[in-house]
Amino acid sequence: MSSPAAQQINAIHAMLSAGHRNLRIERHSLLMWGIPAGLLFALSEFILTPAQIPDVNQRALAWLALLVTVLTTVAAIDWLWTRRVKQARDEAWSFIHRQVQKVWWLLMALAVLTTFGMFFYGGGYMLCAVWLVMLGLSLYLHGLFSEELLEWVGAVTIVIGIGSLVAQLPYETMRWIATAVFGIGLPLLAMMLDRGQHRPAGVRLGQMLIWLAAVLVIPLWVEQRVHAAPRIESEPLSLADFRGNLAPPTGYHSVTLPAGTSIPVEIELSGDIFVTDGQRPVLPLVLNRPIELMMHDGKLTGDARFAGESWQLARQVRWITIPWIKADLTPEKGPVVSSNLIVQLRQH
Repeated sequence: MSSPAAQQINAIHAMLSAGHRNLRIERHSLLMWGIPAGLLFALSEFILTPAQIPDVNQRALAWLALLVTVLTTVAAIDWLWTRRVKQARDEAWSFIHRQVQKVWWLLMALAVLTTFGMFFYGGGYMLCAVWLVMLGLSLYLHGLFSEELLEWVGAVTIVIGIGSLVAQLPYETMRWIATAVFGIGLPLLAMMLDRGQHRPAGVRLGQMLIWLAAVLVIPLWVEQRVHAAPRIESEPLSLADFRGNLAPPTGYHSVTLPAGTSIPVEIELSGDIFVTDGQRPVLPLVLNRPIELMMHDGKLTGDARFAGESWQLARQVRWITIPWIKADLTPEKGPVVSSNLIVQLRQH
């Protein structure tokens, strides 16, 4: 096929594609939704924390108020700004575009309500994945009527959200991925928008690789470098030496707990069923094998390892799992509450 004929066919194809995908998301919309959300994820471990607001009800309401205030403000400014931009271009704001925008708001509102519900019903580990999936759905639905690049990015964002759960990534890692997707990925996507022009699959693949490098590869690499386990040159202290105040007051050091060490687990009991007279029930546990704990400036860091093995970082270890808890009443035992408590250092 001759070159002029091929160019004409490509031009016709681009015109047809632009006619079918006539909605255009404004670049400022991606910036306004991405940067504030990215900052919230980045600062979420430093604001409205359990140490600052111990009561879970008050903390949940505080987060709900913050999220509603930020997202409502962003939505209102984005709506007004988009309307002004379209008026300046003498461009009609179609009915379908407005409805797609409302679907975006609905999905973000569902993410906010899910975040609020997790304070009471659990599932906080999935928080970042929920926001990524909701964002991916929003972009993908918008891309069905707009630029195909939005479809690509939306689908990849959904995969990132679900894949992080399948891979059982540490919550801290997922938080930084969500920060990068919102705070870096959406502004980068705004720069990549090409007003609906049809691009070969190879071009789209190259754009996606650049986008993935910005929101996934680089944050993961930086996060691994920042949270690498510190090297401890000195020999680990025994528990007897530590209790004898022989540990250095500053810096990193480790303490070894021998097998057979009794570790009492104090339980803070509340509610209106059992007597709560200020005394804490104690669950006596005994170590099965020696374990080494890392300390920094006299406090536990949460990092641990078995003898001769590599350090398990606190952000990577889910120490305790309670699969089930149930109550029973039998003539032999009377009322009994039983549960399954799994405490492990390695992830199986």
